[in-house]
Amino acid sequence: MTKERPKREWIARGFTAVEDIVYLGLGLLLAGISLALLVSGLISFGENLIAGSLTTNVVALLDRGLLILLVIELLYTVQISFRAHGLAPEPFLLIGLIAAIRRVLLLTTEMAQVHAQSDAVFQRFIAELVVLTFMILALVISLVLLRKQAAATVAPRPI
Repeated sequence: MTKERPKREWIARGFTAVEDIVYLGLGLLLAGISLALLVSGLISFGENLIAGSLTTNVVALLDRGLLILLVIELLYTVQISFRAHGLAPEPFLLIGLIAAIRRVLLLTTEMAQVHAQSDAVFQRFIAELVVLTFMILALVISLVLLRKQAAATVAPRPI
């Protein structure tokens, strides 16, 4: 049995090393993506500002900003997972919330731009908006409950 224990520890350390390498690679990939999106967004902002078309492209720029925020939250999730070797639920809830809000913005923009809509298309827009609204509410309630639970588990300091 004593020979079995060192083998298990060696295998566990190997898996931990592989996990760390994957987290590191994923973190580098997400960092590169977020920087590329940021540079692209800044260039697009500058072009729109110079061309005087900033107000007509503000939704696209906001969409880009929310996408960058989403990628940064994913990077934060990877960072937490790398440090703790576990998953925390709060970053995933934030990512879902950002993604849902981003989709609502895009959906309402699409609905405003489509002038001649059929009833079926309009009903699809409304149905998706209702589902997204309930999803956003559920995510916000989950975040609030999670934070209350975390605050309740923190023991008060003795006087």
